[in-house]
Amino acid sequence: MSKESEKPKVLPGWANFAIGGLSGMLANCVVQPADLTKTRMQLLGTKSKATVVDVAKGILAKEGFLGFYTGLSAALFRQATYTTGRLGCFNATMDYYKGLYGTPSFAAKIGIGMVSGGIGAFIGTPAEVALIRMTADGRLPPEQRRNYKHVFDALARITREEGVTTLWRGAVATVTRAMIVNGAQLATYAQAREMLLPSMGDGLPLHFVSSMISGFVTSAASLPPDIVKTRIQNASKSASQMAVLTSIIKNEGVLALWSGFIPTYAKIGPHTVFTFIFLEQLQTLFFKYMM
Repeated sequence: MSKESEKPKVLPGWANFAIGGLSGMLANCVVQPADLTKTRMQLLGTKSKATVVDVAKGILAKEGFLGFYTGLSAALFRQATYTTGRLGCFNATMDYYKGLYGTPSFAAKIGIGMVSGGIGAFIGTPAEVALIRMTADGRLPPEQRRNYKHVFDALARITREEGVTTLWRGAVATVTRAMIVNGAQLATYAQAREMLLPSMGDGLPLHFVSSMISGFVTSAASLPPDIVKTRIQNASKSASQMAVLTSIIKNEGVLALWSGFIPTYAKIGPHTVFTFIFLEQLQTLFFKYMM
C-alpha cells in the first residue's frame, strides 16, 4: 500500500461548511420544541415558579402543537449561518492543525472551538435576534405581538422599523456565549470521543455517550451568558451585559442564571447527538459519492 493511500481522507474546505450547516439544520428540526420551551422559561424568570411541564402545557393549550415550532424558519436560518460557520471553521481548522502538528491537545481543541464559535456567532446574530423575537411572541398579549410571518419578514421589519444595527443587538453577548458553548461543546465532544474510542469502538453508542457528556458540560457553562443574551435581544432598549447580569442576580437571585437547565440540556444533548450523527453520515456519503 502506498503512502498516498494510507493518508486519512480529508474533506475539502467548502464541504466542511456545507455539511456542518446541513447537519445543524436537520438536528434543529428534532429539538425545536425543547429549544422554544427553554427560551420561554428564560423570559419568564424564576418568579413565575413555572415548571418545564407547565410551560409546555401552556404552549400546547394556547398555540397548539405547531406552537412548538414557532420561529422554525428563523431557527433553520440561524443554523444555516451560525452552525455552518462554527462547524465549518472547527473541522477545517482541526484538519489543518492535524496536518501540521498531529492530534491537538484538549487546550488546543478548546481554543479552536472558541474561535470557531465566535466567528459563527457574529455571522448568525441577525438570525438569532429574529429567532428570539419570534419564539417570545406567543407569550405576549395579542396587541403587543410583532407577528412576524417568517424569518425574512422579521429581518426586513427589524431593519425598517428599528434600524439595521438592531440586527446585531446583543452581538457581544452572543459571541461571548458562542465562544463558551463551542469551547465546551466541540472540545469536550472531541476529547470524550477520543478517550472512549479504544474501549467503545466507533459507532452510535460512542457518539451518544460523548454527546451527552458534552451536552451536560455545555449546558452548565453556557446558561448564564445565554440568559443574559436572551434578555438583551428581547428588550425594547439596548442594555449592557453587566447591567442585565446584575439586574438578574439582584431581582431574581443567582440561581436564575441557570433557569431552564433541564430543557437546555434536553436540547443541547440530543442536538449534539443528532448533529454529529448527521455530520458523520453526510461525510460518509460525501466520501463515497464525491471523492
